This record gives sequence, structure tokens and C-alpha cells, in this order.
Amino acid sequence: MIALTRMSGIAFVVNAPLIELVESTPDTVITLVSGRKYVVRETASEIATLVTDYYRSIGLLATAGACGHNAHGGKGGESDV
Repeated sequence: MIALTRMSGIAFVVNAPLIELVESTPDTVITLVSGRKYVVRETASEIATLVTDYYRSIGLLATAGACGHNAHGGKGGESDV
């Protein structure tokens, strides 16, 4: 879930995997897979960052700098011994 703000200033949360489209028209409009639309204060770029951070927090994306290699240069799961 990501926290967003309606144009009226009311905070709410959205289930990130249900976001289908984010548009800047110039207001930011989020469209869910259900077709429901929300106009929010956050920019499209801010929403993209929130979604990316959310996916990292639940393990769907690797953390920044992680590429499956251990500190010794070998791939994860391989032993250097």
C-alpha cells in the first residue's frame, strides 16, 4: 500500500499492484485496474518512487546495488571455500 493525498488534503492509501495508469493532465490522475480514478497531489514521478519503494519493501524488486553477487565477487549461493 502507498500513502497518497487527495487534492482536498485528505490522506488515503492505495494498493499499489492495482494501479494501471498514472497521468499528469496537469493534475495527477491515478487509474486503477477497476477503472476507478483518483486525483492526487503527488506527481507521477513521486508515485513511481513510492511504488518502487513499496515493491522493494515486499521483496519484488532487488534493493539498490543488489545484483545477486556476494562481497567476494561470486554469485550468491556459491561457496568461496
